[in-house]
Parts: sequence; C-alpha cells; structure tokens
Amino acid sequence: MITSIKVNNCFSFNKPVEMSLAADMRTKKFSCNVFNKDNTNILKSVVIYGPNNTGKTNFIDCIRAIKNTLLNKPIVLDNNLFTNNNICELGFNFIYNFKEYSFEFKYDANANLYLYEKMSEIVKDRYSNKSENIIFLKDNIQKKYECKRDKNLQKVLDIASTNNILIYVLQVEKFDILQQIKNMLISVAQNIDIVSMNVIPVEKTIEILKKNDKEAKKIVDFIKNADMYLDDYMYMEDMSILFEDNNMDVNMFKDKNIIEQLKLVSVYKGKKVPSLIFDSIGTKKIVALASYVIDALEQGKTLIVDELDSSLHFKITRAIISMFNNEKNYNAQLIASLHDISLLDCKRMFRKEQIWFTDKDEDENLLYSLKDFSYNEDGVRDTSDIQEKYSKGVFGAIPEPDLISTLLEVENE
Repeated sequence: MITSIKVNNCFSFNKPVEMSLAADMRTKKFSCNVFNKDNTNILKSVVIYGPNNTGKTNFIDCIRAIKNTLLNKPIVLDNNLFTNNNICELGFNFIYNFKEYSFEFKYDANANLYLYEKMSEIVKDRYSNKSENIIFLKDNIQKKYECKRDKNLQKVLDIASTNNILIYVLQVEKFDILQQIKNMLISVAQNIDIVSMNVIPVEKTIEILKKNDKEAKKIVDFIKNADMYLDDYMYMEDMSILFEDNNMDVNMFKDKNIIEQLKLVSVYKGKKVPSLIFDSIGTKKIVALASYVIDALEQGKTLIVDELDSSLHFKITRAIISMFNNEKNYNAQLIASLHDISLLDCKRMFRKEQIWFTDKDEDENLLYSLKDFSYNEDGVRDTSDIQEKYSKGVFGAIPEPDLISTLLEVENE
C-alpha cells in the first residue's frame, strides 16, 4: 500500500514533486474512503486531472520505473530535457506488515547507473510525529555509506556495483537485513499493477476466464453490470459452432493472440457473437480492465490506470472508483488519471486530498492537490461545486485552446 510518491528531474518534471496518499483526518467526511493502518490514515483512491502534456502519464511512467527497478526489469527513465542534469530521483513510501517504509534512489539516465539508494523505516512518536530511521544508505555521489543494523553490510556498501540496486548486486543471502529488504521490495512491487486504457491488454482477463472459477464469475458479473445490453460473457474454447452461426471461417485468422481474443464471446438476446468483432471499443476496454479491478480488490493491490475514463461512460468510471472507496474494500488502492470533469465531485464522491492536478508554467511542471486550496483564500470548501470552479480556472490545470484563430487563418489563406 503506497503512502507517497516522489519524483525529481524525470521526464517533464524538472523540480521535485510529491504525491501524498495520506488522509487529512481533520475532516471526517467520506471516512469510508480512508484506510487506517497502524494509526496511519491512507487514501483508498487518488485521481489526477490536468491538460494534455502536463505530466499525468509521465508521473505514472515514474511509478512504473520504480516498480520495474524493484523487480530487476528494464526501465524507461529519462532525465528532464532542460536541466543539464543526468540524475533522475525517484522514491516512494509504503506500508508493509503494518509498518511504513521509504525507498529512494538516484539513477544516472545516461550511464545507466544507480548512484544513490536509501532504505528507511518511518516511525511515529506518541504524538504521531514521524521520523526516519535509516536502514541503509549508499550514496556514491556524496561518498556516504551507512548501515547501523548490519556492520558487515556497511563494510561493502562503498565497493558494491552501481549497475543495479543493492538487492541485485550483492549476495543477499550473506546479509540477513538485505534478504529481508529484497523480499519486502519484491512483494510490494508485485502488488502494483499499472495499465493504460489506450493499450490495455486483455490477456489477464482471458487467463482468468479460462479457469471458470469464482474469480471468473466476478469478472463476468462486472462486465455484464457495466454493459446494460449484455446477457452473458464467456470464454469458448470450441469456436466452430460460433463461426458457423456467423458465416465466418476461423482459418482466416493466423495470429494466435487474435484467435485467443476471438474466443471471448458476448451474448445478446441469446445470440453468441465474438466480442472482438461485434463489441464496441468501450466494452472491449471494460473486458480488459475487469480482471485488473477484480484482482486488485481481491488481492489488496494498488492499481494504477492512465486515462481511466477513456471510452467509458462517466457512470461506469464513477462506479469503478466507488468500488475502491467502498467500506468493504480493506486493502486495494486506485491511482488514476482522468479528463472527465463530471467526476470532480466533493459532495458525493471524493475528499479534497483525493483530487490532484498537473500543470506547467514557464519554469516547471507542477503536481498539487485540491486540499492546497482553502476557503479563506480561494473560496473552496468540501461543499463547493468543484466542477464549476475547475471550469472557471480556479485551480489552474485547465487548457485554454485558441482553435478559432487557426480556423480564421485557414479561411484567410
């Protein structure tokens, strides 16, 4: 479970930004939208709004880089184009076994080297004030090395390779603390799913539907409830009858992935049809997304979705977010970028700290929360019409396209 994400000098972000998933419990509104873990209050969902090309996807790509780093997978991570600094800085805080930890690293995007790592435990005093206990620090930039919990590990920090993070360049079996950290970080990373609605793969849904078990039934119910005209949905291994009914020849399809997708079948008024051919783009996206949503809720994962509302009716998007905010959700999180402003709703759906914005000015890319706006200064309170204020530009993060001038230029040519 993620409690914060930090980014600096990555992609479009040329200065430090941080997204906090901590809930502000000075307000009790929508308390069901909050987990309480060891007296740490964590948001179940966060949504990100902003104009095109202001960093929403870049921010999600940074989370993907963190996940892939922890799983020893190739990463795509570029430093900001305008800083003349090759060092990308990433970090996140998370809950593991009822304790909060922080992991940060600095990556030289040109040399493909990890020049800095810090693993810490976040502790609280009886007044809930947080402090950081460093488990290990490997700083090849400032030449600082620390590991008070394991003197043997501290002795090798300065000579360990920078080709990867520490858990993959040392024999962790020789250091108990490092073995524990490796198990922890891998477990946390495996608990994060990241998808883009523009290229969301359907393979996960196919594999679950093949099992025809309770989880498959939940996915089918999800798909049926999201499409009011759909009677049933299934995976059919034998397609011969299906193609005969629709005067089609399966031999015309050579790609195995296409054939697998053709085995996904929608039922309308008793008529079975290949979903790939007959269903809308929106329904196909619902089918692909269903397995990620159900898996996250069942397994207590963090699901991160870029463009969650792409091709979906706003009520479906609202319903998906509500599944995560529901009081029956005990562990799953959702982080999603959106464009549909009808979902900007603090009266019936979100706490202020659940709504975030990206924007840019001449100097930097910005990431900030609705909670940063107060009633005294900005006229914003929990009962405000957030959609109206956003449309009027109160929060920034809104494009002002002057497309009419382009039309006039074309007309005058």
